[in-house]
Amino acid sequence: MSHKDDCLFCKIIQGKIPSQKVFENESVFIFKDIQPQASTHLLVIPKIHIESLAQLSASELSILTGMYAAALTVAETLQFKDLGFRTVINTGEQGGQTVFHLHMHILTGTQLSGKFN
Repeated sequence: MSHKDDCLFCKIIQGKIPSQKVFENESVFIFKDIQPQASTHLLVIPKIHIESLAQLSASELSILTGMYAAALTVAETLQFKDLGFRTVINTGEQGGQTVFHLHMHILTGTQLSGKFN
């Protein structure tokens, strides 16, 4: 796996920074967000460093499949799959991305406002 030395999420994956891990497999790491925006707020990160969704190449789209598969596994394990949840990938500065390592937010446990149509 390629990691970037100064990346917060790469350091979390490597165990250099503590986190509340929820799930891990060979390609994905999921942990609790330290500034939750809902009663359950998890971050899904690929173990390979990719700066953002905009930097993902067509040959790397399977990374997204792995992230969503892991999210569904966690949703079922934590029993919120049928209740509903939101997944969000912020991309780039104007898209609200603050850590430049591709990641997906999972939010649930609270009635979320702001419907997207």
